[in-house]
Amino acid sequence: MRKHLLWLTFAAPAALAAAEADRYPANGGEIVVTPVTQASFVLQTPGMVVYNDPVGGKAAYAGLPAPGLVLVCHEHEDHLDVDTLREVVGPDTTLVVNPASFEKLPAALKARARTLRNGEAMQLGPMRIEALPAYHTVPAYTGYHPRGRDNGYLLSVAGRRIYISGDTDTTAEVRALKDIDIAFLAISRWTMSAPRGVEAVKAIGPRVAYPYHYESVRERDAFAEGVRAAGAPTRVMLRDWR
Repeated sequence: MRKHLLWLTFAAPAALAAAEADRYPANGGEIVVTPVTQASFVLQTPGMVVYNDPVGGKAAYAGLPAPGLVLVCHEHEDHLDVDTLREVVGPDTTLVVNPASFEKLPAALKARARTLRNGEAMQLGPMRIEALPAYHTVPAYTGYHPRGRDNGYLLSVAGRRIYISGDTDTTAEVRALKDIDIAFLAISRWTMSAPRGVEAVKAIGPRVAYPYHYESVRERDAFAEGVRAAGAPTRVMLRDWR
């Protein structure tokens, strides 16, 4: 069984302003999680700063370090914001996208981009990046997130495994994940409903789960209550992603 380092004591779950952050110890330093908006957040890890699905313009990231890696899960405008990418992707940034997003990038951003398909992986400095399938299984929504197009991501760095769901239902691939330290789970009718998110937590067993990219606080809180009622040991961190 994989051994975990002792984790820091968490503050009681409560809504945080976007500028606030959570800190977790990791090999060689710490992992810092800063929510931004929509599906956007910043991960500071030992040796690598990651922006996930950055939207909202450069001002939304004021005071945060520049990214070495930018991830885009798929091409919907709340994930792929070309104007924001132009502002935050610098000469030392690697942009990782799914193939459908790559086709929507201007030439200058394509030059900085790497594409990953479902099941592909790459190493960037100290971080391993795996592209995982992200899709919906409810017939009414499969057209929005069809199987084989969109990515979730599994990041391995500093002895930690971090899962970013992207816009996915609780699929067989999600249920198969193991040894996850931090899971970012998109909770909404378009992705995992609150009950389906609870099913994901029960299957994965992450040490920490962030419900993000929700449409309403009620969805977020229903997920947290469902995890508590299920008796899962996962710590749910309630933060403001609206």
